[in-house]
Amino acid sequence: MRHVIALDVGGTGMKAALVGTDGTLLHEARRATDRERGAEAVIESILAFAADLRAHGEKHLGESAVAAGVAVPGIVDSAKGIAVYAANLGWRDVPLRALLSERLGAVPVALGHDVRTGGLAEGRIGAGRSTDRFLFVPLGTGIAGAIGIAGAIEAGAHGDAGEIGHIVVRPDGPDCSCGQRGCLETLASAAAVSRAWAAASGDPGADAADCAKAVESGDPAAIEVWRNAVDALAAGLVTALTLLDPGTLIIGGGLAEAGETLFTPLRAAVEERITFQKLPHIVPAALGDTAGCLGAGLLAWDLLSTEVSA
Repeated sequence: MRHVIALDVGGTGMKAALVGTDGTLLHEARRATDRERGAEAVIESILAFAADLRAHGEKHLGESAVAAGVAVPGIVDSAKGIAVYAANLGWRDVPLRALLSERLGAVPVALGHDVRTGGLAEGRIGAGRSTDRFLFVPLGTGIAGAIGIAGAIEAGAHGDAGEIGHIVVRPDGPDCSCGQRGCLETLASAAAVSRAWAAASGDPGADAADCAKAVESGDPAAIEVWRNAVDALAAGLVTALTLLDPGTLIIGGGLAEAGETLFTPLRAAVEERITFQKLPHIVPAALGDTAGCLGAGLLAWDLLSTEVSA
């Protein structure tokens, strides 16, 4: 059965699948990245995982994968196939596309940024499938964005489009690792909410999910932490809406798991801030943590289509 390999590489773990021509997941697997052993071990873990997936396809599906797609975090040069930098994986300038192609018997390989790849899947087969203009914003350890236009994701002139997490929303806010102060992700990411709630509750182990539960139970301190995060998020999103005018705004990541505890006040806060802008549909992501893997499969099939048409 004709299929491709799809790999989504995260900070601590990898999600993978063999994906059929119609997008069906024919096989799924997960594995640790081994990042505690260093960048070289991470790279070898990715290559070995891909080789095992290829072998599984040969044994159970009757043939080798015809291509592979891989999504990775950090700075990515998709055109050159290089994983430029990822702080949480410890690598720099890794020619990942070439390494994977060599390990997989010279099959074509597509390399993509994890958030943009997840956004591709959400746009085509997830929450954005009914619109040709959307913005996908996952709220996790950080905040990034994927700009969807007519079934594709806009990468920008230098591959950096969509970095909404580094819009400054509070100039006197916390220091950000990017060198600025008051960036959106320092105030409204799941990690930021976790830090704020841990401080407010006096429980160093408390996280954003705990804060959401406390909000639902009416805890005043949690409500204040949550309100501050939602206000900052709305400010950043309105800036993005002003620039991009999307028809749909898709919110994903760990913070979105709070459901209407997040979405009800967020929709209200965005609506309060807009003036001439058109209010988009604000919806939760549909694919959860499978978005990156599904998107990697789409990248692989797209690559094959491009090669055929060329």
